[in-house]
Amino acid sequence: MTSFAGLDLAQPILRAIADEGYTTPTPIQGKSIPPLLEGRDLLGVAQTGTGKTAAFALPLLHRLADNDGKSHPRQPLALILAPTRELAGQIGDSFRTYGRHLRLRTGVVFGGVSIRRQIQTLARGVHVLVATPGRLIDLMNRGDLRLDAVEVFILDEADRMLDMGFIRDVKKITAALPKRRQTLLFSATMPKSVQGLAADLLSNPVRVEAAPASTTVEKVDQMVLFVPKDKKRALLGELLNDKDMARVLIFTRTKHGANRVARHLHDLGIHSDAIHGNKAQNARQRALDSFRSGRIRALVATDIAARGIDVEGVTHVINFDLPNDPESYVHRIGRTARAGAAGIAISFCDSGERAHLRDIEKTIRQNVPVIEDHPYHAAEIANDPGLAKRGPQRKKRQVQRRRRPRRSGWTPGKAA
Repeated sequence: MTSFAGLDLAQPILRAIADEGYTTPTPIQGKSIPPLLEGRDLLGVAQTGTGKTAAFALPLLHRLADNDGKSHPRQPLALILAPTRELAGQIGDSFRTYGRHLRLRTGVVFGGVSIRRQIQTLARGVHVLVATPGRLIDLMNRGDLRLDAVEVFILDEADRMLDMGFIRDVKKITAALPKRRQTLLFSATMPKSVQGLAADLLSNPVRVEAAPASTTVEKVDQMVLFVPKDKKRALLGELLNDKDMARVLIFTRTKHGANRVARHLHDLGIHSDAIHGNKAQNARQRALDSFRSGRIRALVATDIAARGIDVEGVTHVINFDLPNDPESYVHRIGRTARAGAAGIAISFCDSGERAHLRDIEKTIRQNVPVIEDHPYHAAEIANDPGLAKRGPQRKKRQVQRRRRPRRSGWTPGKAA
């Protein structure tokens, strides 16, 4: 498939795509849209940043175009289930963008905010409902939502859904759906738990893959810096002397760690904020909006932001703490190098994280190049026997030192 014009989509949808300046489908879109237009069930394996939201939004909007203007109170025709509030909100935004020339109503419901307005939205009627599991079940239990008219059910980020413990909620929700429906399941990885869920939900599905499971975004320039744990914040401050780091997403392992890093950056005069599960929904949304608009330069996050946060122009991802789960590394660095752009992913590794680095390299099937020329390089960590087996692909990359007024700093330069 070479262009959207070659897809059998309704003209109002093609107009909306053209409005956004898109002409050529991504691989996941080109593979998914034709069978979905035929009404097939689909199992999609796709990393973040591959365009999978449009892959299911466009054919769904095409299917609902005939219902233009007709909706029923508390009975959506399509349900999209997402694991996090942020992802649900972004999916809702995509549906409004691609459906702007159709008289279709989209509703988004999630926890952490007042339920009253969501009840009012459902009472007016929506064609497409995007929801997180907990709030959806609350609305069902209250009698404010029925799922017996759903024609299309989409489960997005299925692996993340199961990781977060939503399996019982998912089963309760699917039990309330009509037996005859079109079902789509998308997942970045395909562990046995997701395979079993797919077998239960899908009927003779088409399977599409945008990239091999557990591979990283090709245009991300990855590097690792060995540093003592107590020097990480100092190293982060040195890095952010580089003005090329224009929009930086920083990942920590814990909520308290995210707050500490954000305070440290604030003390250095760097506009930043933190986002994690202890933050109220409106505070999280304000932080995201500030990051998107450029009012803050750095956003510090736990893994709650590793999936579904689609912010254009993220120049750098910094793993302040390496994740315990190698798959989380893949999703973290997928926040940069989106929509064809290049990006840089920098990982700090202290003495307690060497095993995590080995697991990550095994999972992504490549060695992450080492940067030694920085002020806090820890040779005793870099020379650990467990890491000495990294193989001939290991690189010792040098970086330029730049002079800056009043402070001397180190910079990793631009993406190769």
